[in-house]
Amino acid sequence: MIVVAAAVAALLYAGIQRTMAQDWRTASREPTGIAPDPAVTREAVAQVYAARTFGWRGALGVHTWIAVKHTDAPAFTVYEVVGWRAMRGMSAVSISNRPPDGRWFGSAPEILADIRGEGVDAMIDEIDRAAKEYPYPNEYRVWPGPNSNTFIAYLARRVPAFKLDLPPTAIGKDYLPNGGIVAQPPGGKGVQVSLFGLLGFLVGPEEGLEINILGLTFGVDPMGLALKLPAIGRVGWPTATATANANANASGG
Repeated sequence: MIVVAAAVAALLYAGIQRTMAQDWRTASREPTGIAPDPAVTREAVAQVYAARTFGWRGALGVHTWIAVKHTDAPAFTVYEVVGWRAMRGMSAVSISNRPPDGRWFGSAPEILADIRGEGVDAMIDEIDRAAKEYPYPNEYRVWPGPNSNTFIAYLARRVPAFKLDLPPTAIGKDYLPNGGIVAQPPGGKGVQVSLFGLLGFLVGPEEGLEINILGLTFGVDPMGLALKLPAIGRVGWPTATATANANANASGG
């Protein structure tokens, strides 16, 4: 626990330093080249991305979003929740054609899930329906939720074919919809118990075992040989998606 506390303190300090050095208005939103090019990728694609949030909050958490492309579609559609929209009286749910792999105010994203080909067009249709039925379109709270990660966890539960293992840094993913206490995990199988995103546990084949204390996730993924820690994230054997991310970054796209 001392090691975890020291790591969290170091990450918070780094986040504060980053906040002092950057202005969100000028922070990069440029694509990073890890998304497939719709001009050459005809098949349907559904992906989940995560990037550290802007400023000091990025020391603890990530922002997540889903990017999809129907078969032969010329561009991606991005689904995400953005806090400032709710603050201005708009729906927090944003559906846009921004670059799917764009930096999140300076932070490079990673791909958490990547599904292509047969059956994905139907998945995309369900994602669109679920996004428009999200129960908190006019609400946003950084902690414990509902926020951008609550939204992606909600979509993943509606589309279990993603088999999505959201990282422990996705604060808000454990805030269950409609005041629920028991739900299916975002990974699609198992059980999750959560009291308003503040206290609970999760057991599932995709996530392993997670314990949520005040919105912070501690866990172990025995199948993936990894630990899950607040602020730090996943520590252990890299996933296939993480390896693909590294290869894409090394090749420039």
